[in-house]
Amino acid sequence: MAWVDQHCHIPPGAEGATQVAEARAAGVTRMVTVGTTLEQSRQMMAVARAHDGVWATAGVHPHDAKDGIEGLEDLLDAPEVVAVGEAGLDYHYDHSPRDVQADVFRRQIAMAHDRDLPLVIHTRNAWDDTFAVLDAEGTPRRTVFHCFTGGAAEGTECLARGALLSFSGIITFPSGGDLRDAAELCPLDRLLVETDSPYLAPVPHRGKPNRPALVPLVGAAVAATKQCEVAAVEAATWATASRFYGLDEPRD
Repeated sequence: MAWVDQHCHIPPGAEGATQVAEARAAGVTRMVTVGTTLEQSRQMMAVARAHDGVWATAGVHPHDAKDGIEGLEDLLDAPEVVAVGEAGLDYHYDHSPRDVQADVFRRQIAMAHDRDLPLVIHTRNAWDDTFAVLDAEGTPRRTVFHCFTGGAAEGTECLARGALLSFSGIITFPSGGDLRDAAELCPLDRLLVETDSPYLAPVPHRGKPNRPALVPLVGAAVAATKQCEVAAVEAATWATASRFYGLDEPRD
């Protein structure tokens, strides 16, 4: 058994190759590298093609919704693409108008439904509207709230809609009490772990660039929160991520 970093942003080229090698040496043998714009999604697809054990998503982040979504659907047929996203709403920065964010979010939900692909959600300071859009459009049968930043109440709402919760290095921060409350109530087979690299490096690496090799530290924090063995989190998240993204299915 080994770890899956279910959400990271691996750079192309030599730096990405180094990160993948370091991850494998740390026992992280599967990684999903995530697109946030059309161009960056294409870069993530190239990274996935270059490395065994790496898959890609294709999506438009709410920050970039203002730039449009045309051409995204054409990327979803690639064998290395295993999900739509990251997509959602971000009211913390409001880099795109909120109505445009919502429209682009709805369109990506529709793509996930049409292709029966997983949906990777980014939501920040927008819980009520995120749930409203999902309820109106229908939550895809495979949906994950990446870098979950809510508490027990938000976690319960996500789980009620059939979604998974994915925990990042924030769960190791002293300020991460709400996340730990959510992780405590979340069934072990309904959670995932991620780095969201190069952001949010877990303690004791906080403030430094993050990388997939550090996802075991996130898993250890989840295990401590749930008062279970680290190996149990490792095994459960491996099985759940592999099933969720269809990672054991052959590529075309």
